[in-house]
This record gives sequence, C-alpha cells and structure tokens, in this order.
Amino acid sequence: MAEIPPPPDILSPEFAADPYAAYRVLREHYPVYFHEGTASWLLSRYDDVERAFREPVFTTDNYDWQLEPVHGGRTIVQMSGHEHAVKRALVAPAFRGRELRERFLPVIERNARELIDAFRDRSRADLVDAFATRFPVNVIVDMLGLDRADHDRFHTWYDAVVGYLANIGQDPAVAEAGLRAGAELRAYLLPIIHRRRAHPGDDLLSSLCTAEVDGTRMSDQDITSFVSLLLSAGGETTDKALSGMFRNLLLHPDQLAAVRTNRSLVAAAFAESLRFTPPLQMIMRQPARDVVVDGVTLPAGSTVTCLIGSANRDPGHFAHPDRFDVFRDDLSADTAFSAAADHLAFALGRHFCVGALLAKAEVEVGANQLLDAFSELDFADGAPPHEAGVFVRGLRELPLRITPS
Repeated sequence: MAEIPPPPDILSPEFAADPYAAYRVLREHYPVYFHEGTASWLLSRYDDVERAFREPVFTTDNYDWQLEPVHGGRTIVQMSGHEHAVKRALVAPAFRGRELRERFLPVIERNARELIDAFRDRSRADLVDAFATRFPVNVIVDMLGLDRADHDRFHTWYDAVVGYLANIGQDPAVAEAGLRAGAELRAYLLPIIHRRRAHPGDDLLSSLCTAEVDGTRMSDQDITSFVSLLLSAGGETTDKALSGMFRNLLLHPDQLAAVRTNRSLVAAAFAESLRFTPPLQMIMRQPARDVVVDGVTLPAGSTVTCLIGSANRDPGHFAHPDRFDVFRDDLSADTAFSAAADHLAFALGRHFCVGALLAKAEVEVGANQLLDAFSELDFADGAPPHEAGVFVRGLRELPLRITPS
C-alpha cells in the first residue's frame, strides 16, 4: 500500500517553488484541511471552492481585516445583499458593453501602443517591466481622467498596495509601505472627487461621482476605496495574466503560432492561462454558521481559504488539468469572462469580478498589438523565468528576444 504523504505547508519554501504539486496532495488526501500557519480551513477541490463562492453562507466578512486598512474603508467585495447589489449597479456599467467599447477601448489601445513604441526597436525587452505591469495601471489612470503625468506615481502606489495584499508572511515593512500608499492615494483623490462632483466630465471618476441607483449615490469613501480596489485587483489580474499567458504560449510554440495566425484564439489563450496559472491563487471566505463540507464541519466565523490554483487543476473537472491547451473543449472562451465561467480565477456568484471584461479587453488589445509589433518572440536567456508568490503568483520578469515586424 502506498504511503500517504503528509499535508503540505502553504507557507513553506517548497510550496512557493511549486504550489501545484502541493495542491495535488491536498486534493487527493486532504480536501478539507485546517492549516495551522494561516489558522484557516483549506478547500482544494473544484466543487468545494465553487460552493464557497456561490453559497451566501460563505460570506466576505473577513475582508474587513484583509482589505479595509489599505483601501481606507469598506469595498464592494465586502458588501452583501441589497447594499452590494446597489453599489455593484453603480460601478458595473463602465466595465461592460457599449460603455467599455466606445469610451474606454480607445484608451486601452492608445496606452498599449505608447508602451510598445518605447521598446519597439530593441532586440531585447522585459515584458513585465516594459509593458505588462505598467499597461493596466496607465489604463486605469486614464479611464479615471487623471493626470497622465502621474502614471509612474500610480505605478508606485500599485506596487505597494499589491505588496500589502500579498503579504501572507506579514512583513511589517511591506505592510507599512502599503498603508502609506493607500493613504497617499486617498489624499490625492479626494480634492479631485470634490471638483468632479461640481464639474463632472466624460471620465470614469465623474461617472462614479454622479451615478445614482434607487436614490443611492457613492460617498467619497466609496469612491476612494473602489479606485484603490480597481488599481490593485484590476491592475494585477491583467499584469500577471498577460505576462503569464505569453510565458505559457512561448513554452508551447505550436500554440503561439496558432494564436498568431488566428487572433480569435487570444481570448481562449487568456482563459486557459487564467485556469492554468491564475494570478490570484487563493481567496478567503467566512461561514456565517457552521457548514459541513465533505463531512468536515467548518465553524461559523472561521476563515476558509479557497485554493483557486488547486481547483482550476482538479482532474474531476478538467481533462489533463496540468496541460496548457488553448484548444481544450472543457473551458469555453465565450463564457470565461462572465459569471458562467468554467474556471474560478474571477471567483463566481454575486462576487464575480466586476472588471473581468475590462481585463479581457486589455489582454486582447495588448496581445494583438505585441504580436503585430514583433514577428518573433522568444525567451532571452533560452529558458523561462519561474513564477513567484503564494497568495498572488506571477512573473517578476519576462526577458525576451524580440524581432520587430
């Protein structure tokens, strides 16, 4: 009889080096497991994580201590019921349909072009530093109608806030830098919000200042918290997913060639990357009452860590889950950016990511412009860089050899 391996420690260096091997052990032997280091219950199977995202008994109340300090107040992801529905209705229109296409697609296209132009004539470039990490932040600044001269300033705030949220080891210097960045961002925004309330323009910040649903409008704190959330969550998904997608494609040259030839496959490549290497590896929930999962009672008020990176590779839901395949038939690109998604990278249910379609638009524009600009792309040092991170995971660099078209 094969010996059962011990439960992995998600705070260990081994886990940070390769979480997917540890996820396999958790799914097979410890699907509902209490992890002492994080004082939380780990859910690793697709069906259990999906349930935690969909069922209202699994609340986001624990976001109070996770998010409020750095975002300066309650965010939309902490809300529930009518309050959540109203606040989501206030912000959602800008991130879908005609509003996204007509108002903000030109902003996305311009920012991609400007960044690519800065390294178009080089023979090497770090796709993370030169493009992926700056592109979504610049887009958000411009969508809000803020000073384009502040792109670098926002990028610094973005790095600090994301660092705070990913600080699973509780490094005090990282925490302090994140809190300071959050406070600076709020101080920057408040006088601009007051001016936009008095004199609104054709920008996202003005829309947030003037939007009204059922007699409810967003307070100053609602807006600053949402902008901080948009900067961190919205920026990070596009940042890490875009660089991760190109790494995955470069590791599979036949699939990269197919995407280059048939650009309708960009969405499928993005969706598969979200499944295969999701930037956000885990999300926490808190049961409002005792809940039984796979025969284990999760106590009311406990912390439940939903392992997205594990659920997205559950062989009970995806065929050959450890294989990157833009052609797989158990992941639909048509629904991958909606609440009907097969993968769990954007969560599911009432808290499905409001910016999923913005991320899709950014990745499609960015990928298409990069493929148009460069006839050849390859790893600069002959080997792919490794991903890093635990709570949030992605590439810190992606040096490439590039050949202009």
